[in-house]
Amino acid sequence: MKVVPLGAGQDVGRSCVLVTVGGKTIMFDCGMHMGYNDERRFPDFNYITTTGDFTSRIDAVVITHFHLDHCGALPHFTEQRGYHGPIYMTPPTKAICPILLEDYRKITVERKGETGFFTSQHIKDCMKKVVPLHLHETVWVDDELELRAYYAGHVLGAAMVYARCGNESVVYTGDYNMTPDRHLGAAWIEKVRPDVLITETTYGTTIRDSKRARERDFLEKVHNCVLRGGKVLIPCFALGRAQELCILIETYWERMGLTVPVYFSAGLTEKANRYYKLFINWTNQKIKESFVDRNPFDFKYIKPWNRDYVDLPGPMVLFATPGMLHIGTSLEVFKKWAPDERNMLIMPGYCVAGTVGAKVLSGMKVVDVDQYTKVNVNIDVQNLSFSAHADAKGIMELIRQASPRNVVLVHGEKSRMSYLKSKVMGEFGCPCYDPANGELLDIETNRDIKALMSDQLFQESWAKEQQRRQAESSDSAEPISQLPVRGVLLLGDDGKRLTRLLDPSEFDLDQVSEVTHSAKDNEMSIDSTDVKSEPVTAKNDAAEQAPDTIVFSTRKVFDKSAVRKRMGLKDTDDVSEAVLKAIGELLALDPAQTVRNSKSADGSCTLSVGNSVKITAQPANDDSLPLLSLDWAWNEEELATNTLAIVNRVLG
Repeated sequence: MKVVPLGAGQDVGRSCVLVTVGGKTIMFDCGMHMGYNDERRFPDFNYITTTGDFTSRIDAVVITHFHLDHCGALPHFTEQRGYHGPIYMTPPTKAICPILLEDYRKITVERKGETGFFTSQHIKDCMKKVVPLHLHETVWVDDELELRAYYAGHVLGAAMVYARCGNESVVYTGDYNMTPDRHLGAAWIEKVRPDVLITETTYGTTIRDSKRARERDFLEKVHNCVLRGGKVLIPCFALGRAQELCILIETYWERMGLTVPVYFSAGLTEKANRYYKLFINWTNQKIKESFVDRNPFDFKYIKPWNRDYVDLPGPMVLFATPGMLHIGTSLEVFKKWAPDERNMLIMPGYCVAGTVGAKVLSGMKVVDVDQYTKVNVNIDVQNLSFSAHADAKGIMELIRQASPRNVVLVHGEKSRMSYLKSKVMGEFGCPCYDPANGELLDIETNRDIKALMSDQLFQESWAKEQQRRQAESSDSAEPISQLPVRGVLLLGDDGKRLTRLLDPSEFDLDQVSEVTHSAKDNEMSIDSTDVKSEPVTAKNDAAEQAPDTIVFSTRKVFDKSAVRKRMGLKDTDDVSEAVLKAIGELLALDPAQTVRNSKSADGSCTLSVGNSVKITAQPANDDSLPLLSLDWAWNEEELATNTLAIVNRVLG
């Protein structure tokens, strides 16, 4: 499997990861970088091809959520660079993406005057290529590549995506949150055991304190600032943390009876309400239950913001977009309020290096907003993490849930990745990588072979495991979750021959000079049909033995009295002959088959069908149970399977 980050490799922002799984290439996310205003803001798509033929190189694009650092380059890639293939995202992401993209375009083109940027029509045309991806629904991109989405928390509509093609699989997390909050649930994924898990590491070295303590600290700081007549600026993105903090402020204002005005960037509150109402099933259980009586996003104390309010005297609280102070309303208001030491700036989330938000958090007292403007920073700066990203503990928990064979770290600073990398390898014992942008990872994946294990081999292996546990005086009450199996794996094909895992006694070893089996991966989980094993090889000093000549055998022991009673036989009737006769009559219903009977000198009766399938009834005395044996050659696997089904039907 090949993995190469075009963005978010040892960096935060511009998420874009190419993965080749089972011969199919997927682009996970297509974002822009908040810290750049030149060609570096978009991923380097020339890495894929310089001819512009992206559609033949990429089988699918998957967008995990609507944040611009994950979807901001999408119209540029599809409409300006020429990708015309399918794009997959969840319904909430599809609904919200074009709104944020249009806001981004307006600020870049209409306010900054940039040219050559994508247009409103480009955004609309891009969205026409989108295929909805619902939670836990398997979507087939083509006959081989499948996608499945899992709930990621983080923001409305965010999803982690599992992709599988052939014997290879990958999970790409995007951004996720393992802790439920006031309006969204926690991320969750099945134990899918992918070959590779690609996870974000934004807070890879952080273990957050109590959420309740953070909320109390936030409310106290806001309250103290407005009591002294100051203004509070809270930069946040329009959907996600904004709703979380608005619910918190709304509840506190009502409880304390405060009358200080609270504002939210105009227009975005109404849009947020509409989408949360439309996609209420993506919120947590508490919101769903309260939504029946009242929309929890219809705020009583929070009003739309007007630009004219920025110079009004007196205290106020403003939630302004975007969250990193790099453009928009939050940056405009910051320039006005930053010189006043009575005011407060609360940064509730992560800021990408290079943004004004990152500069302020680093302690700079004079900030270059652009090449023409410097701002004196006297405002009280507070960094209270309400980010919806998983912390180090949450990242480790997700790895434990998914149980991958390899881990790739993206969307984080290199120093944080290095710490987390050593922790992952130490705790889980699996390879862990932290590639830079443009660095190609070629990860070896084990080949999983699905095989049908014979009853005889399973029963013998189960009995040996129980005996081993008893001999070691281990807890026999604990269920067997892993069963070591040592058998012979005979590979089939995609047609008539099934791949089988057999006990050596179940086929004629005289037909093969030497059969070898590698026990490198001979453990199989009881809840899985994937058997990791090396293929069987047949060796001969002369010509290689043809696989069609390998003969299989299985045995069926039955209760003579029960069969006699069920078939209505007399005590003098031969049960074995009656059983063979009934089997022959059912086989003869297929006009394409010729059924033949024979009897040998030792008294055993044989029923033959096809070229190699034989059912033999061994003579039994009064002390032994009657026995049927079924033999067949590999090239008549399908006929033998149908015959065995008829035998089981007759014997009951």
